[in-house]
Amino acid sequence: MLPPQRVSYGRTRRRRSHHALTPTTVAQDPVSGLAKMHHRAAKESGYVRPGLQIKVPKLGIGVPKA
Repeated sequence: MLPPQRVSYGRTRRRRSHHALTPTTVAQDPVSGLAKMHHRAAKESGYVRPGLQIKVPKLGIGVPKA
C-alpha cells in the first residue's frame, strides 16, 4: 500500500532536526593532567572523582606502566 501523500521537504527536515550528534565532553584529569571523559576513570591514574580512585590491573587502569 502506498502512503496517501508525499512528505514535504520541510516536514522531513523538521523531523530530522533532533538527529544531530553532539561532541563528547572531555575533562582534564587533576592527577595526571591528561584528558578523560566525564564520569569515567582515567586510564593512567584511575581517578574518577575526589576521594575515589579505581585500580583494575587486568585492564591497566590506575596502575603504573611497566
